[in-house]
Amino acid sequence: MTKIIDKIKQQDGKVAFSFEFFPPRTEEGVENLYERMDRMAAHQPLFCDITWGAGGTTADLTLDIATKMQNMICVNTMMHLTCTNMPVEKIDEALEKVKAAGIQNILALRGDPPKGQDKFVAVEGGFASALDLVKYIRLHYGDYFGITVAGYPECHPDYIEGPGGASEQAYKENLAYLKSKMDAGGEVIVTQLFYDTDVFLKFVKDCREYGIDAPIVPGIMPINNYSGFKRMTAFCKTKVPQHILDALEPIKDNDEAVKAYGIHLGTEMCKTLIAGGTKHLHLYTLNLEKTVMAILTNLGLIDESKVQRTLPWRPPTNIKRRGEEVRPIFWANRPRSYLSRSSNWDEFPKGRWGDSRSPAYGTLNDYQFLRKKSKDLKLREEWGIDLKSSEDVFKLFARYCKGELSAFPWSELETLQPESQLITDRLTSLNERGFLTINSQPAVNAEPSDTPGIGWGRPGGYIYQKAYVEFFTSPERLQAIISKMPGFPSLTYIAVNVKGETYSNIGVTDVNAVTWGVFPAKEVIQPTVVDPQSFMVWKDEAFDIWTSEWASIYPDDSPAKKVLQETHDGYFLVSIVDNDYIRGDLFAIFEGL
Repeated sequence: MTKIIDKIKQQDGKVAFSFEFFPPRTEEGVENLYERMDRMAAHQPLFCDITWGAGGTTADLTLDIATKMQNMICVNTMMHLTCTNMPVEKIDEALEKVKAAGIQNILALRGDPPKGQDKFVAVEGGFASALDLVKYIRLHYGDYFGITVAGYPECHPDYIEGPGGASEQAYKENLAYLKSKMDAGGEVIVTQLFYDTDVFLKFVKDCREYGIDAPIVPGIMPINNYSGFKRMTAFCKTKVPQHILDALEPIKDNDEAVKAYGIHLGTEMCKTLIAGGTKHLHLYTLNLEKTVMAILTNLGLIDESKVQRTLPWRPPTNIKRRGEEVRPIFWANRPRSYLSRSSNWDEFPKGRWGDSRSPAYGTLNDYQFLRKKSKDLKLREEWGIDLKSSEDVFKLFARYCKGELSAFPWSELETLQPESQLITDRLTSLNERGFLTINSQPAVNAEPSDTPGIGWGRPGGYIYQKAYVEFFTSPERLQAIISKMPGFPSLTYIAVNVKGETYSNIGVTDVNAVTWGVFPAKEVIQPTVVDPQSFMVWKDEAFDIWTSEWASIYPDDSPAKKVLQETHDGYFLVSIVDNDYIRGDLFAIFEGL
């Protein structure tokens, strides 16, 4: 289910929220926006949308961001589409691209006049209004797209003249026009910003009396700074209650005070709207995070300390991936890499114990999705130290497990993940002894599904996990482990070096479920497996990181680069599962090594 109208209908009376972002002007801004989106999406907004620049000025970037929001950030995505400077051919090009990306939601807008013009004029071969755009999408794309349209509680700015606002006649014409957009195929209404909640509540009442029964979502723009607030309200001709102006006047030069007031005002506005029956809040973030998240926290809609996961990995919202239920555990710390490399699959694992093998994994260089400059800088800062021996490498891995380093070449995520932090001491000990861990999870036997760090899925369930550890180690240490395996019958393992030389005590077609959950009125959900064939795909990426991401920090003649190359060439990648999740102790096999 990816259409916004369907998701709204499934809310069962709960208050939902969503976020709007815009395309930044710089490469660094885009990079930082993805990181911010990722953090905010962890709180499960109903959807996020991305704006379309006036005159199509950000068309390519908007399409790119929308695609990555949907497929890599894994949040249900809506893309704005305007008529400004957009002939039909460009409209079709944009719609075909977002359809190919699995996006099903469009916010259809007329758009602002092109830069340098005071009035909107339809481009040759283009549309003159949002109504024309809605009609065209429905005519040529059927019901594939969910279409959202804009609503204007104070009337469209083109009809507002002076401080008195729009005339009653203009207001009624706007309602009639909104009704025509809904009749043509619009399904959801998101409103222009406002600061008088009575105006919005009256608008909803008037829409209902006019026969508009679609969801009406208020657009909330928190005040982050005074100059931006004044600029936006002037541009949109928004009425601002006098008590807000009076509160801002004495603090307008104090940015922190203005932001604090913006959080307070936004919270109180939303409380009033919710009390008036509103079930969805759409927050215009201006690509800022703290104010929006503070408002949602004040409303009790999110808890920063309890991010509830529907699965151990964030489920894609792409319509093409809705059948995906199982993933190999190897990409647990590199989910974007996995999504990128499997983006061209025709089908996804299905069934309770689905088989995650596929010949359609992307090529190795495909995993370099969103290689962030900020991450490169952090790696240089934390991992770019002089390395004279393998022991220096061991120390860095151990420091990461202790929480002394935040970046990690084998992870797209920040710091050791919460469930691995439960076994920090044991992981640290392994790394200090030359077992260089890159992925792990503790054994779990019937922990409640809302347990912090471990829990996922709906409340009232129980989580189970087999202990798992994945690491690089020398051939000598690997042989020492293998020699002890007969004494640990509950352990299964796979080991491979960069040349493809393999040791294992399982079959190449065996698939081992290592995570599952049991929930009320549901079949067993089993989302994570250890799969030998996927492991052989993953090993190419895992070994490549030694050279492409870490060793690339150093000059070619650096002793550190030589140490890392020798590790890459000589070590084995090892995956071990303890299948006794009740009484087993995976780490016992390492004792004495």
